[in-house]
Amino acid sequence: MKKIYFASLVSGAVMMMTSSAFAVDSTGCGLGSMAWKGNSGIGPQVLAATTNASFGTQTFGITFGTSGCDPNGRVSGGTGRMMLAFLENNLEQFAIDVAAGYGETIDTVAGILNMDSKEFGLKAQAQFAYLFADENVEAVDVTLKVLQLA
Repeated sequence: MKKIYFASLVSGAVMMMTSSAFAVDSTGCGLGSMAWKGNSGIGPQVLAATTNASFGTQTFGITFGTSGCDPNGRVSGGTGRMMLAFLENNLEQFAIDVAAGYGETIDTVAGILNMDSKEFGLKAQAQFAYLFADENVEAVDVTLKVLQLA
């Protein structure tokens, strides 16, 4: 029983440490997202999602391009999650491309972030030491740092 309790405690702590990368756009666009923009935690996210759902502002915003919504946007499943999944499988090549300032992994990450590839490559290259602090850096750490740069 103690092992199960400890495992759930550790996994909860890991989720709390990494959730900030995934909570960036967790409520999408809409009036609720705009009203609670910049706030973090469960409360503001629930309020934003509830406002979006209750008043239909997200659907209206997507349809008409208001409330921070882009009618030409794409469904991505979460920028942070998508980037983490990509970097977990391509971290070594991403480090090589960041050192050079260009490459296929730079293009992919820039696409996930909806940024210009050349601009992102130069920005990442200038921050190489920050992104890859040591040779044992984890994909989740790089993901969090890339999201901070974007």
